[in-house]
Amino acid sequence: MKISNLKIYGLALALVAGIILMSGCEDEQTYAKTRLFRPVLNEELMAELNTIIVNMGNIREAVSYTLEVSRDTFATIDYTIEVDTHYVVLNEELLGEPLLWNTLYQVQATAHASSAEFDSKPSDLGNVRTERFPSILNIPGVNDVIDVAARVSWQTLGAPVTKIRTFAPADLKLQTPLAEYDVSEEDQAAGESIVTGLEPETEYQIAIYSGAGGETLRGWETYLTLERGVDPNDPNVIDLTDNEDPDAVGAAVMAAADGNIILLKKGVLYNFPSENLTKSITIRGAYGFGEQKAILFTTGNWNIENGATIGHIRFIDLELRGEDIGGDYVFNPNNDMTTTVDELTFDNCIINQFRGIIRVRTSVYIKNYTINDCIVHHIGGYGIFTADTDGDGGAAIDNITLTNSTFAKINTFMTSRQNSQSLVIDACTVSEAPTTGGRLFRWRGDDGLNDVINGISITNTVWGHGWDEGETGAYDIRGKAEGLDNTSFNIVNTYATSDFSFTPDYEIPGFPSLNYSGTAADLWVDPYEGLDFNFKDSGFAGKYDTGDPRWRAKL
Repeated sequence: MKISNLKIYGLALALVAGIILMSGCEDEQTYAKTRLFRPVLNEELMAELNTIIVNMGNIREAVSYTLEVSRDTFATIDYTIEVDTHYVVLNEELLGEPLLWNTLYQVQATAHASSAEFDSKPSDLGNVRTERFPSILNIPGVNDVIDVAARVSWQTLGAPVTKIRTFAPADLKLQTPLAEYDVSEEDQAAGESIVTGLEPETEYQIAIYSGAGGETLRGWETYLTLERGVDPNDPNVIDLTDNEDPDAVGAAVMAAADGNIILLKKGVLYNFPSENLTKSITIRGAYGFGEQKAILFTTGNWNIENGATIGHIRFIDLELRGEDIGGDYVFNPNNDMTTTVDELTFDNCIINQFRGIIRVRTSVYIKNYTINDCIVHHIGGYGIFTADTDGDGGAAIDNITLTNSTFAKINTFMTSRQNSQSLVIDACTVSEAPTTGGRLFRWRGDDGLNDVINGISITNTVWGHGWDEGETGAYDIRGKAEGLDNTSFNIVNTYATSDFSFTPDYEIPGFPSLNYSGTAADLWVDPYEGLDFNFKDSGFAGKYDTGDPRWRAKL
């Protein structure tokens, strides 16, 4: 029997209708309601004067937000406010009082739903510092404080400055002066006054005022005094701060007892001693205001007496300067009798224009070699150090520590023909070191004498490209230049710029641990002529925790 097409079409429609009817009878699927997402920022927290702008992403289901403001990472909370908008200006009108000037705040936010059980969890929105009070007071630099005094300077604009007052750091509203100083007409004209009677290693707020009674605040800044300086009357001290004879240091070293401190006048140039060193000695610059350190200058080098055993040699708060990057050294001993120095330290120094800082040969041994808080630049082919004698028992430098320092324009970084025990580089800025195609770490001794036994550690450091001395346009360097086959490397939180590269076959595994996408010129303010390594790129991820601390961004 034939079934017409019309009947088949009708049956198909009935079947489809039945399926639809059956599906419509199934339970409608529902989803449980959940918490709101935590608030996030549309843009970073911003400060305008002493207000903070919080621009969060708008959460559609949120009916309000709670913002909490702290100065101690929420150990305590300064302000808690509820708002009905995702864009908030934290100002005196909203908070009931003004925020403090030049103060680091933390902000966190919670989004509220129509039912409290669905509120978001608190969201940490980060840190922001309010702007500095509009002020004629100059921001103090490292040369504006000593142990018991501070140099306060200002722009001589508007009403004359008549009073200076000091306050404790916790006195944030400047209500209880610790001391008050009148400003003389001479100091006002110069825009500078010295505040005395301070305690060493102590933080102060120092404020300037105008008006007959000093009633008008013109600005304030925080000053941190230095550790107590060397007492020139101490019998262990040879005080040269009243002696500007260029040869005074040599005579003082000859007259010194073992362990004496020689104190030099800030800003004066002295010659290196010419007689070999036989004893422990510390040479340091005295405290004082002004940019220029005491200078030790040489057209050759200093030597260490053949066969001497010396506990320490310390250079503190000095500039050590050579005349010839091709020929001068700080030390260049070559002794045929065993000569030992337990400690060679450079602390808070500028070191420049040397062929090498120290070159040791034959039977000279440096146990601990430290460069801390220094700027080292324009060093030639013998680098930071060279241990330059082959064979078992040759000259060696055991433990090398470079911390909180800047190294720039250095031809060869480190060279040794003997094993070292340890090498630590932490919190340093390194640019144009070594030269293009030059050697970074060169342990060139015979088998068994060409390693750093306890490894090389490089942490919290920023590294730029090689020094293109020949202006070839090339920047690559040799990392593991020779040896170090059995040396471990620990490389953590260490960046290199995009124009940094290793010469093929001379790479250091794992170096750098992090990459910066820009060039050295993008990263730093003036790395080439001015040797200014403040971070130009405010978006650099390591700006707060890598490189020499003197250049880091401050929260």
